[in-house]
Amino acid sequence: MTSRQSAVSITGLGLITPAGVGREPTWEGILRGRSAAATDPELKDCPVDLSCRIPAMTPERARIGGGKAWRMGHFSRLAVLAAREAVADAGLDPARWDGTRVAVVIGSGLAGAAHLEEQTLRHHQGGPELVSPALVPMLIPNMAAGEVLLDLGAHGPSLATETACASGASALATARHLLLAGLCDIAVAGGAEAAVTPVITSGFQRMGALSARTGDPGAASRPFAADRDGFVIAEGAAVLVLEREADARARGRRAYARLAGVGLSSDAHHPTAPAPGGVHAEVALRAALAEADLRAADVDHVNAHGTSTPLNDLTEAELIGRVLPHRPSVTAPKGVLGHSLGAAGAIEAALTALTIHRSTVPPIANLTADNLAFDLDCVTERPRTQRVRAAVSQSFGFGGHNVVLLLTED
Repeated sequence: MTSRQSAVSITGLGLITPAGVGREPTWEGILRGRSAAATDPELKDCPVDLSCRIPAMTPERARIGGGKAWRMGHFSRLAVLAAREAVADAGLDPARWDGTRVAVVIGSGLAGAAHLEEQTLRHHQGGPELVSPALVPMLIPNMAAGEVLLDLGAHGPSLATETACASGASALATARHLLLAGLCDIAVAGGAEAAVTPVITSGFQRMGALSARTGDPGAASRPFAADRDGFVIAEGAAVLVLEREADARARGRRAYARLAGVGLSSDAHHPTAPAPGGVHAEVALRAALAEADLRAADVDHVNAHGTSTPLNDLTEAELIGRVLPHRPSVTAPKGVLGHSLGAAGAIEAALTALTIHRSTVPPIANLTADNLAFDLDCVTERPRTQRVRAAVSQSFGFGGHNVVLLLTED
């Protein structure tokens, strides 16, 4: 197993997803296994008008405070709210910590694309005087991390990761490296995305990535099903608090799980299609195993990238079957949550930590045993009670970015 010197604990979780606002509502929604997809009025003129939106937040929960919300992109607001929950969950008080030893790393795939789309339309209709002076900070990808820094009073290293749909997982991998390098004592890391817009949705639809089940939104996202036809675009955020295990134990905190290993690789195959058979993703998976000092047979569970697209699920199933032939349990949260792009990897890592902590594997929405396309032990229809000692959370992004996180029991 990973040495104590390289052990990193997950001590806090914050989640805002289409399944619920907060960690516990999200977990409850995931366990119910019902898709959050619905017809989206904002996409009414698009060929595919489905999305997974975050439920309406109460004014108290949604309010950032201090007159700051107006300048923030929506993805930054989600990151701030998720970070607040994660930090409180970890039992940390920003008023008492040494902010110079706190790092923030937040990933996003499309960052403020929604605001650019909106402000471009305003410019076209009324000229430059109608463009918001906050457009640039609403737009640029690093501002989710920047706003979290401001909100928490953190002054350590801050980074923004952009590896498409692996961005949130890349943020966690980067945060782990910062901790082990001694560059911080606490890392607040995750992903945030809010890019459900007509233009972005149309772009994904034109490339054939979205499910066309517009007449039955709740059944549209169906990872690993024989009749899967694409994903449902979504929004969301997850932030995790990471600490060196010795530091967490010294302050009496029990972790949800340990981030025991990470693996990174690149396909260098195609702008959007994965390399056949997941041959380069396998490099990332084996690297995560090696860093955690585990064998493939030690993996009890896989939280799959599972986009519900024909090619991605095929490639990932081949990867799992080849490297993990002992058939660990498999789940895929995008059946419930849709695909939140750059936030997905962080959301799925948080759910993997909860799976380990609560010995419960959530089911894959819209998947039944008789419609399973692959020889995998996919959890279907209802949650499964299972002790999970080691699990992998897999994220694969356009551009060929592969990130595998290996989590173990605390």
